Amino acid sequence: MSLSLTVDGVPYEVLDAPENANLADVLRHHLGLTATKDACYEGRCGSCSVLLGRVLVTACTVLAADVTEPVVTASGLGSSDEPSDVQRALVEAGGVQCGFCIPGMVIAATDLLEGNPAPTEEQVRRGLAGNLCRCTGYGRIVDAVLSAARGRTSP
Repeated sequence: MSLSLTVDGVPYEVLDAPENANLADVLRHHLGLTATKDACYEGRCGSCSVLLGRVLVTACTVLAADVTEPVVTASGLGSSDEPSDVQRALVEAGGVQCGFCIPGMVIAATDLLEGNPAPTEEQVRRGLAGNLCRCTGYGRIVDAVLSAARGRTSP
């Protein structure tokens, strides 16, 4: 099956995707865009979180053939040379260890801050509840999101 996708602002043509391929598989295995992780394939861990249009989704639960909106991955939010505010805050707070959950956390945190630029700690915890971290716990990750929020709302 042939697919046309726009990922992180770049148009792609996928010529060999199975009809039942999910978006996470297409991103990772057909396009080689490995920032989107694939830990559970059930939508429970959040490691494959992306923005589809402006909606936070787990890419493993989305049929790639149904994608009509632009896709934004953590790579589309910033780079190692120019990280996004959330990416920078995660590094500065020591919220990154193995890195497996981080792309999904970055997407979820960015989505949260777009809708609520000054969240409380409880709101951050709820906003990240769909993303599992097996290394750091969540203290440093929550601190990083709160720090990014303060940076967005400071004069």
